[in-house]
Amino acid sequence: MKDDINLFDYNVPDRVNDFVAAAIWQANITRGNHVMFTMGTDFKYQYANSWFRQMDKLIHYVNMDGRVNVLYSTPSIYTDAKHSANEAWPLKTEDFFPYADRANGFWTGYFTSRPALKRYVRVMSGYYLAARQLEFFNGKSKLGPKTDLLADALAIAQHHDAVAGTEKQHVANDYATRLAIGYKENKKSACLIVDTLAILQSYVPFFIPPSSSMQCPLLNISYCPAAENTPLGKKLVVVVYNSLGWLRDEVINIPVTNDNVIVRNPEGKEVEAQLIPVVDAYLSLRNFHVQAYLGTKPAKTPKYWLAFRVSVPPFGFSTYTISDAKIAGQFRQSSSIFKTKEVDTTEVGQGNLKLSRSAFGGKPTSYTNSRNSVCISLDESVLFLCFSFTFSQNGGAYIFRPNGTYPLEPEKQVPLAVIRGPVVEEIHEQINQWIYQVTRLYKGSEHVEVEFIVGPVPIDDGIGKEVVTQITTSMKTNGTFYTDSNGRDFIKRIRDYRTDWNLEVTEPVAGNYYPLNLGIYAKDDKKELSVLVDRALGGGSIKDGQIELLLHRRLLLDDSRGVDEALNETVCVHNKCMGLTIQGKYYYRIDPVGEGAKWRRSFGQQIYSPLLLAFAEEDGDKSTNSHVATFSGFAPSYSLPDNVAVITLQELDDGKVLLRLAHLYEVGEDKDLSVKTTVELMKLFPGKKIGQVVETSLSANQERSEMEKRRLVWKAEGSSSDETARRGRPIDYTKLEVELLPMEIRTFLIDMVADTLKATVL
Repeated sequence: MKDDINLFDYNVPDRVNDFVAAAIWQANITRGNHVMFTMGTDFKYQYANSWFRQMDKLIHYVNMDGRVNVLYSTPSIYTDAKHSANEAWPLKTEDFFPYADRANGFWTGYFTSRPALKRYVRVMSGYYLAARQLEFFNGKSKLGPKTDLLADALAIAQHHDAVAGTEKQHVANDYATRLAIGYKENKKSACLIVDTLAILQSYVPFFIPPSSSMQCPLLNISYCPAAENTPLGKKLVVVVYNSLGWLRDEVINIPVTNDNVIVRNPEGKEVEAQLIPVVDAYLSLRNFHVQAYLGTKPAKTPKYWLAFRVSVPPFGFSTYTISDAKIAGQFRQSSSIFKTKEVDTTEVGQGNLKLSRSAFGGKPTSYTNSRNSVCISLDESVLFLCFSFTFSQNGGAYIFRPNGTYPLEPEKQVPLAVIRGPVVEEIHEQINQWIYQVTRLYKGSEHVEVEFIVGPVPIDDGIGKEVVTQITTSMKTNGTFYTDSNGRDFIKRIRDYRTDWNLEVTEPVAGNYYPLNLGIYAKDDKKELSVLVDRALGGGSIKDGQIELLLHRRLLLDDSRGVDEALNETVCVHNKCMGLTIQGKYYYRIDPVGEGAKWRRSFGQQIYSPLLLAFAEEDGDKSTNSHVATFSGFAPSYSLPDNVAVITLQELDDGKVLLRLAHLYEVGEDKDLSVKTTVELMKLFPGKKIGQVVETSLSANQERSEMEKRRLVWKAEGSSSDETARRGRPIDYTKLEVELLPMEIRTFLIDMVADTLKATVL
């Protein structure tokens, strides 16, 4: 604002008139006499002195004019002003996705941008959840390693330009470095506590020994020195920790060099196991990235994945031992492997679910579940969407703007490889030179696991590309599908439609993409298809009966939204740089309509909170009598209700315990589990005497009773007085029971009277 009247470009009247006109225009489409102007963007306050000086002038001269009154405000002051208007407000129950700032500028690319960083944040979040629990069981140490560094790194990674993938490359590297530093410190804490719990004697105070166990952060690319380098004659001890409140029976996979091993459970009984050859696609991924991360090539190359099923109690661990079967005078056979022939049709699956595929990348796939009589043909396709480079709007870290879909036909000369065994059956498919896919069915499982390796995405033609996978069925979904909101409730989406306004379709693909944290599903009057993801991704349903996921992006131009850098991630080893390769998984299942929610919710929690593995060597049977093989933090035989999860269990610096309980289901989502449920706190903390329990706000920074006094009650159009939020009754302090209603999260601060925890030893 030029407010010196002697200046040639004096503009106070023009600026005041422009502002008043804007205020009146906004007031005409806003209820009440108060309107909010959000001043500036994330770049403007780099020049804060100049920016505030200009706003000071604007406020001064507009108020001198007198037509409107302007003041510096806060969201709280604005909210109070709106509430005091005593208006009835329209009710919005959906979100604001997908966002666009112009006809061809849909901000739906960042749902997938930097998928490796997104996965890293997801993995570290699950690890942090487990480490905090272990820290609680052992008692928080003032001197030893803590979980705080990882907590800080994860908090920083929630910035809207961090996990979103809309930062410059060197900033993304910094986020990843902070996570790695936090993990390193956390690993010391977790290993120390696992060692402590593993030598725990029944009902005695914990003794902290020197840390001896190891973890394998690169297990996803088959690198685990602890499992690969066990000396001859010694057993490998695998401690499996479960951070969920339910008993879990799952298959774990560990790389091994020995082709003849035996696995025993905590009771010493032999466990059914399977050796799966490590294929070349994984070996090349492993060798390159281990060298990238560690600076040296791995000394050994594992021949097999060892797959076996584990059973782990809630909030506890089970210990399994792996030994050389030859020493025990026994011999094991590896998986049977065969290559399909061109005329072959192969079937995999041991149990209710079976998949039937034709050879040479054959499609479609026959999906049959004999338990629920679901039988359907589906097509799994991998495609790439060429990145659009036009003068009006490029695609980039923010913007998704594909200009065409190009199907990738599987390599005709490479037949499918089928691996069979007692634990798992797999179909291996080389889509092309830079995409490899494994379709996997575990014995007794009723969902399909798809593991993919994508990259490096070729850019020799000078065109950036975005890789998409599609699952296509004949289901009549009527343009409707459902995506999760931050992993909680599912929101109904209708293709090419918005409930709030008439949509003019300018981007038929990007305009129908939504963020997926948990997953996506679509249904007709008979079946529902659910897909869950292992990291935040973008997805949608562009055609009826079809679900689409955007897996990877490699672009060569910027979209002019502030990154000022192309989304072209690379990994460099000894000055040799290659485009980023992504390894990941998604999971799908088809159920009779109305029956898919239980799998989405329960298995979704297993994806969020994977089993935590720790490894150690055992010399003969020396430690058999001194180590506890199975441990649970709950009372005997207690587990959480199937519709409840503990999302926080943390000992705070003042000794109090922070507990958050979440109901996992929406109203009407499942006929059995979308109901009121109860959690018994005494059984969550056996051996502890609970002193005081205070319910707080979600963020635990104020007591709920005080918050309720200040809660604003709003009038909503078309609502009646009985439509208030339904919440669980106040905590029963005599029985120490917490009641939860669908989608409710309750937070508590708990004072424990006892100094030591007497956990359950099974």
